Amino acid sequence: MTAAAPSAPTKPAPAAKTRRRSRVGDSREDREAVIIAAGLAEFLEKGYAATRVDDVAKRAGVAKGTVYLYFPSKEDLFHAVVRRSIAPLVDVVEAVAATPGASAAEVLKQVLATLYREVAGTDRREVLRLLIAESGRFPQLAAYAHTVVVRRGGKALRALVAEAVARGEFRPGPAAAAPEVVMGPVVLALVWTLVFHDIDPLDLDAVLDAHVDLILRGLQPAPRS
Repeated sequence: MTAAAPSAPTKPAPAAKTRRRSRVGDSREDREAVIIAAGLAEFLEKGYAATRVDDVAKRAGVAKGTVYLYFPSKEDLFHAVVRRSIAPLVDVVEAVAATPGASAAEVLKQVLATLYREVAGTDRREVLRLLIAESGRFPQLAAYAHTVVVRRGGKALRALVAEAVARGEFRPGPAAAAPEVVMGPVVLALVWTLVFHDIDPLDLDAVLDAHVDLILRGLQPAPRS
């Protein structure tokens, strides 16, 4: 059984003069989603420090007090952007890693395919751009992303590799001892896509195939002669 990956987010649209009722739904979830989308757009456009809650409210078509009703501070709004954009993918990774009876190799393929398809291949990669740009001045933002994304995903990955080594599917060695290296090529793909896409775009499907081939050759035992 394969867990379904979350759908790709819609790229935030520029602010427009539209009646509030036409832009913001009646439910709490609708209003929260609109505010988060507006916050992401403002953070990407202006950076964390220069983003003002007033401007987020205008872009969302709500009153400033409504933003604070949902998010007591700008940092809380940033946390919500990370949770909505990236954290659901960790749920997918954890669910796939816990698939009963699946081989570790197949699970790794599914996990990597999800990361390429849902992060490198969508506007979610812009959240990484934001974290890279702002983490030096605001280390608490990176610390939060590490807690809700990196730490959880890393724990699931280490457990998967350790169990595969224990049952003989993967061989013990440097790659199994530091399974974070499994993520290396996808991080390269993310950075490349953010920086060089307009100059030299990557074929993400081809990079995924090469990534899987490289990782499995490094982890799987040599065939018996």
